[in-house]
Amino acid sequence: MTRPQGDGLTDGERYDQGMTVRREVLSNEHVDRATAAATSLTADFQDFITRVAWGDVWSRPGLDRRMRSVAVLTSLIAHGHEEELAMHLRAARRNGLTIEEIEEVILQSAIYSGVPAANTAFRIAGEVFGDEVS
Repeated sequence: MTRPQGDGLTDGERYDQGMTVRREVLSNEHVDRATAAATSLTADFQDFITRVAWGDVWSRPGLDRRMRSVAVLTSLIAHGHEEELAMHLRAARRNGLTIEEIEEVILQSAIYSGVPAANTAFRIAGEVFGDEVS
């Protein structure tokens, strides 16, 4: 089930759709901080990720948000994007993943992305989830 390339949305509509999804996944607080911190250097990038990442890709009907979170966590672990990983661990919980499911994603990643990457991901998950894990 794919959305056609020419889905009829204007850039403004795609931005609005993206901003809605971005806020639902990352939280209003995170998005407010990111947009408030935009400068003349980063403003076009903020617009781009809102329209393309959130308005196009995250808005597609082919995967639900839980599945998208699994894909994102795996990719971030594989590429060592620690700051983004922390943010998307929180987003994965917002998208309905349990801590146990996140643990399984990290463990699965150890096989394909390496033990050091998974070790780092477990450390970051422990920091993010704090009291929720024992």
